[in-house]
Amino acid sequence: MKPVLDISDVAKTFAGPDGPVTALRGFSLALDPSEFVAVRGPSGSGKTTMLLIAGGLLRPEAGSVRLAGEDLYGMNAGDRAAFRARHIGFIFQEFYLLPYLTVSENVLTPALAQAIPDVQRRAQEILDQLGLARRANHKPDALSTGERQRVALARALLPRPSLLLADEPTGNLDKENADTVAQAFRTFAANGGAVLMVTHNDHVADAAQRTVLLNPATGSTG
Repeated sequence: MKPVLDISDVAKTFAGPDGPVTALRGFSLALDPSEFVAVRGPSGSGKTTMLLIAGGLLRPEAGSVRLAGEDLYGMNAGDRAAFRARHIGFIFQEFYLLPYLTVSENVLTPALAQAIPDVQRRAQEILDQLGLARRANHKPDALSTGERQRVALARALLPRPSLLLADEPTGNLDKENADTVAQAFRTFAANGGAVLMVTHNDHVADAAQRTVLLNPATGSTG
């Protein structure tokens, strides 16, 4: 079985006031279809850096990232952005919803960048699945925190990605809403997708099939 995501021997450093700061060193990770993986580690261990590199948003200094068998950083910026839009859904702790659009319009925004078959039907199905149908015509400021996160999740799911990348997606949520998001990830994986989630939440991490630990300063697995 070919991995959905294959990160191999990745390294990344940043400039600091006292010299280079290592975020990742020799980091490798592979995710297969139908796999849900949680990433944990203290602040400064490179979790968000790893997620940005995995999503084609931050070029590593060494190593490679392959998504659906393709070398992400072997592509030019335009091709990488288009490939990322087709294959990756992003969910963040901050929801990044457009405040002047309705729930339905926010969910449909990925269709502005690419053709999505039966997009209106697809959007309605996801809104139904996530319990958002009655909120379809509301603006984000009329929603609860949990509802806003579910809208962000619905938007990520719309293009039928092969990989979901989530950075502390339940950090602002109560247990009930966190469980809803974790269950949505489990369902996505059960249907053949892969999920890579950074979290500090013990309960949410337990929903994943396995956990990867990042060590401070080195960003290596432990």
